[in-house]
Amino acid sequence: MKNTALNRRRFLARTGAATLGLAGLSTLAAEKKTYPRGKAEHCIFIWLGGGCAHTDTWDPKRLGDPAKRVAGSAYPAIDTAIPGVQVCEHLKGTAKILDRFALLRTVNHDIIDEHAAATNFVHTGRRPTGTISYPSIGSLVAHERGSLADGIPPYVVIGYPMIMRGPGFLGAKHSYVYLTDTEKGPAGLTRPSYVNTARAADRERLLGELRKGYAARNPGDKVIADYDEAVGASFALANGDFMKAFNLTTEASSLRQTYGGEFGQRCMLARRLVQRGVRFIEVSFNLNFINGTGWDTHNDGQLNQHILIQQLDQGLAALVSDLEKNRLLDKTLVVVATEFGRPPEFDAGGGRGHQGKTFSIALAGGGLKTGQAVGETDELAKAPVKQPMSVPDMHATIHCALGIDPSKNLFDGPRPVPITDRGEPARQLFA
Repeated sequence: MKNTALNRRRFLARTGAATLGLAGLSTLAAEKKTYPRGKAEHCIFIWLGGGCAHTDTWDPKRLGDPAKRVAGSAYPAIDTAIPGVQVCEHLKGTAKILDRFALLRTVNHDIIDEHAAATNFVHTGRRPTGTISYPSIGSLVAHERGSLADGIPPYVVIGYPMIMRGPGFLGAKHSYVYLTDTEKGPAGLTRPSYVNTARAADRERLLGELRKGYAARNPGDKVIADYDEAVGASFALANGDFMKAFNLTTEASSLRQTYGGEFGQRCMLARRLVQRGVRFIEVSFNLNFINGTGWDTHNDGQLNQHILIQQLDQGLAALVSDLEKNRLLDKTLVVVATEFGRPPEFDAGGGRGHQGKTFSIALAGGGLKTGQAVGETDELAKAPVKQPMSVPDMHATIHCALGIDPSKNLFDGPRPVPITDRGEPARQLFA
């Protein structure tokens, strides 16, 4: 009798626990978050590698003095098209059209002295785990939104290749086409002058036989299948409309002058790639630096930082205005990103160190509710005081603008991996 009573108690306890568990699951299902769904079709991701000083660009504070090592902004601030929002004086072109922008002023992380780690984090929204190779935001967008047209890659990098920009577990199919020469385009897709059409056709035919045989000997190998598909896609790109985008001489010389130098020409090329249907274009602004250090403005790098900012301003203002003129701005999200910011204090050489505790990311277009600054920093832009934004939050904002659910699970083999690491979008940017 005693055993019967004990068994009954165990049964009731287990049944009750199961019932509570089901109730909990039902509650969680009922509370599943919904996310805004934007209408942007493309993203131009401008990368300021090295760590752009937010206090000297998007979030100016009281004026400092590098020579006397007085903490603060290096340049005076100016008013913008957004009432009450100022930027650095060297962003005068962008300031006039800042109502097409939204400034995320409180993006933050705790990576300080590792450029590579911070670059990886801002590109993937994840910390390395040693077990998963996470995809970049460009590869995620390519995976989720795909190509807009045959013979057009979904993801292009104007800059040097690096693993942080790669597809991770998504595989080679969702990687990028890259180039460093805006006039010639991707080197691997340009036929050498000594190879005529007939010779190229013979080479493609021979390679096709080799690919077919190798795939037959390695059935079920996903890496080989992805690589083979990428090779096939490269032939389609080389022989299609895609390569015509790199003939910048078809643009009016006056417009090319408006965009400015190498960085500006990259921005103009990005607009041309959007017109041909590329989903995600990363434009790197970290070469041909006039100050010797680029955006990593330690020591003497600060002296000519203003020229970098002026070049950024010219190319960026031209890009946003050109997109708007071509009725592309509402469906193209422009992101100006960097791996971390820089502190208001100056180092012994008159430059700045690194700061991840708060920095700025600028967004433009994309159908967002622009004309606002999201978040607020303290008196020297050293820490957020209102609406701090994590890197996953920034990613979620970009994904939502592009109509992608940031909580959706992708799969690394059998393992579910959400698109963002619990990122929450800046909801005030969505209607």
